[in-house]
Amino acid sequence: MKEQQIIVTGAAGFIGSCMVQLLNEHGFENIIIVDDFGVEEKRVNWESKKFTAAVERQSLIEWLDEKKLVISAMIHLGARTDTTEFDYAVHDELNVQYSQDLWNYCTIHEIPFIYASSAATYGDGSKGYDDNHEVIFELEPLNAYGISKNEFDKWAVAQVNHPPLWTGLKFFNVYGPNEYHKGRMASVIWHSFNQINTTGVVKLFRSHKDGFKDGEQLRDFVYVKDLIQIIAWMLDEMLKNNWNENQNGLYNIGTGKARSFIDLVKASFAGLDKQANIEFIDMPLDIRDKYQYFTEAKMQKLRNAGYTKPFYSLEDGVEDYVRNYLAQHKKIY
Repeated sequence: MKEQQIIVTGAAGFIGSCMVQLLNEHGFENIIIVDDFGVEEKRVNWESKKFTAAVERQSLIEWLDEKKLVISAMIHLGARTDTTEFDYAVHDELNVQYSQDLWNYCTIHEIPFIYASSAATYGDGSKGYDDNHEVIFELEPLNAYGISKNEFDKWAVAQVNHPPLWTGLKFFNVYGPNEYHKGRMASVIWHSFNQINTTGVVKLFRSHKDGFKDGEQLRDFVYVKDLIQIIAWMLDEMLKNNWNENQNGLYNIGTGKARSFIDLVKASFAGLDKQANIEFIDMPLDIRDKYQYFTEAKMQKLRNAGYTKPFYSLEDGVEDYVRNYLAQHKKIY
């Protein structure tokens, strides 16, 4: 992999910066990182990484046309991920149109393309969580972010012209280091750690749906270290010509096991060697009717493609994150 030249978009963000770090750990430094680098608080995510060029997101295509580089693969992790941004035009520009531009560039130049989709595409889960290509045309996401991700998924699978090798990865609830800048959109673990340190109590949303008790809303929580290992594996398979066109398509990236928010918070307390202390508050009205109460990835497609590594359990992943990063005031992976 070391001689290959890879593009990683969203490299200043949570998952993208972790991805660059893992590539560096594999001895890979010939990386072009792409993002909006003007956000000063995200600088720590990328400034210590090893890369050959940092390119502003809006200039990437023009920059590539000018440089005429031979690109071995593109990992497109950049996106507008704020589920409380209700202006669809914002999501359409960044998550659909920009992704289409990158797809088309990779198609023309025959570059393998791995991009981030989202479990938000599944909406309330009434259509299930199967990553086949037929169901995506029936899905009804609950927010503008999920709609934009599903629109690109639908567009991608319908394309006759496409990158030689490509995958769209439906990320479920990802947590881990490098997310400190995400504020309201950071994981419940990050918020729990800060609440435990300041008040000793973690506040969780009450349930506003029949069949779910307070704090027992269920999500498929996946540790970022597992997620980037999967991407690195796919990249390696593609670069070694072990991936074939029949494997192209959409893949769920979760653990395949839904867990409750109470479980998550108890694990967060355990990572600090404290007894759990939980209070319940009403869910904000602006997200109440757009809230997913259950997500659980079907993972057989990824396993069938050849990925065999086990995933972190919720308890092990949260403990590693809390004990070795948050409690150590270590922001980054």
